[in-house]
Amino acid sequence: MLRSTLARVLPGLALATALISALPVARAADNPSDAAGKGAQVYCFMRNSGNNHEVSWLAAYALIKRQSASLFKTSPEHAAVMITEAVVQNPGTFPDCGKYLGDLYASAALEQQQKQQREAATSSSSSSEGGATRSERYAY
Repeated sequence: MLRSTLARVLPGLALATALISALPVARAADNPSDAAGKGAQVYCFMRNSGNNHEVSWLAAYALIKRQSASLFKTSPEHAAVMITEAVVQNPGTFPDCGKYLGDLYASAALEQQQKQQREAATSSSSSSEGGATRSERYAY
């Protein structure tokens, strides 16, 4: 009886533990001493000190990855959101940092634009390859 009860309870307990361990990441911007707050502090300090986006981002992302209290690796997209939330929720803590937040998303927007251009070039070159459209090719 005890074994069957434990067999039913343990998977739920493991899931609850995993969810609870992920909660600090979800509320990361609330506390400036957590990974998101520290990442935002590093990113903003470095940008205000004259460093470019790439160097500042790499330093902040490395800190967030190492200090996150999550079971899973923090993606670059999630880290950018964490920094943005920390800055927006505590603008007095990170003065003049709002002007740098767009740089966190500029590379993703550029990659998306380049991907769309490649897809457009691929589709236009494949339709002109045969010299005839599908309806023209099979018009009997």
